[in-house]
Amino acid sequence: GIVGVLGYGGGIVGRYNDQQAKFPNIAHFHTVRVNQPGAKFYSTDWLRGFCDIAEYRGSGLTNLHGSTGDLVILGSFSDRLEPMFFDLTHDLGADLGGSGGNLRTPSDCIGKARCEFACYDTMALCYHQTMTYQDELHRPAFPYKFKMKFDGCPNGCTASIARSDMSYIGTWKDDIRINQDACKAYAAGEIPANGGAFAGRDWGKFDIQAEIINLCPTQCM
Repeated sequence: GIVGVLGYGGGIVGRYNDQQAKFPNIAHFHTVRVNQPGAKFYSTDWLRGFCDIAEYRGSGLTNLHGSTGDLVILGSFSDRLEPMFFDLTHDLGADLGGSGGNLRTPSDCIGKARCEFACYDTMALCYHQTMTYQDELHRPAFPYKFKMKFDGCPNGCTASIARSDMSYIGTWKDDIRINQDACKAYAAGEIPANGGAFAGRDWGKFDIQAEIINLCPTQCM
């Protein structure tokens, strides 16, 4: 509540220098948290626009991404916060994230957009939760921060167990499916290992028993 923008209690962390006369250029050094897009997909034009705002309205320092997942603009003066917020919302279509004792910005893995292991649509659920809990996200009402993270599978690419209070982890609920013809072709070398990433080097003969079957954590294969 030290500093912020109209209508928002979270999203900006107020920071002031104790020696403002000695260091006037960093008398204020507020941190602005910006809600990242689903699965952190960006275009280069969008990122250039974001960096322009960070440089024009702030110190030019950014952080992509913190433990919460937000884009962070490090360092800005109080009188620049409202113009910065206007630029972020009107030019980039971005919103502030969470800070303080409230719901922090929900964060998801890349999910079904590009990952073959995703067991549910992480981007859809993260978006739904973000939109549903906007009030808790922007107007702190909790005694402490609260985080939700969305992992599409137990690989845990958003580290939801370690980095959140409410973990959403996709779990396979059907029988294990194995394409036996593809497995035989892979073992025989007809399908390049790791999509051809190992080409040009002699890794020895592929041992499906040692490298796949024996490494299965559930011993299901």
